[in-house]
Order: sequence, then C-alpha cells, then structure tokens
Amino acid sequence: MEPIAPDLFTLDGGEPALLGGRDRATGRIVFPLPADRDRFEPVALPREGRIWSWTVQRFRPKSPPYTGPEDFTPYAIAYVELPGAVIVEARLTGFDHGQLKVGLPCRLVVEPFAGKASYAFAPLESAHV
Repeated sequence: MEPIAPDLFTLDGGEPALLGGRDRATGRIVFPLPADRDRFEPVALPREGRIWSWTVQRFRPKSPPYTGPEDFTPYAIAYVELPGAVIVEARLTGFDHGQLKVGLPCRLVVEPFAGKASYAFAPLESAHV
C-alpha cells in the first residue's frame, strides 16, 4: 500500500520505521524528512517510544483537509517521544482512551487510511507480531 506522503516511512526488514532527517551541519534530527537532501540525510527513527502528551479527537475535523471516513469515530492523538531522536505527532491505535497516560510505551505500526498507508502508535505489548 502506498504511503499517504512520500518518504514518510520505510518497511526495511518488514518492520516499519519513520523517516526523519539529520541536519548534516548540526546533527539535529527532524520529522518528517525535509526535501533538502543537501542539508538533511535520511535517518530511520526508533520504532518504539513513550507517550509524551495526548488528547482525544471527539468530533470530525473539517473537510478539507480531513479525508477520513464520513462515519466518524473518536480517536486519540499523541506526541510520542522517540528516544535519542525527536518527538512526533501521531494517531494512537489499540489504546483504551480511558487508560491513556503520559509515559505509556508504544510501538510504530502502519495502518490503512483513506485508501493509502499511514502510521500510528500502538501499545507496546500488542504491537509485537
């Protein structure tokens, strides 16, 4: 399945990894991978992290730009801290919204979204296949 954006993640070795960019001059890592490849080299980000902050989206976002299903179901969104790299914004999947808290461990997963593939983070225990 095609990613929702180019250079968003890789499936090297069958395991997904988000693609960030490392600034060649400073070593600083950013996400997503910038288009300026003279300045930023691609780097696979850690696959596991911890919830840094979170919220639950309880109403359907405006269309456009939202391209999700008309039949809306609330979903959790978090900033996930990827150790030694960066904090990324991501959808959460497989979590009980009532049990969410800062510090919960999670793992990157790839899921279908609007006919393409997107990324999310799932509880660490249930994400191992």
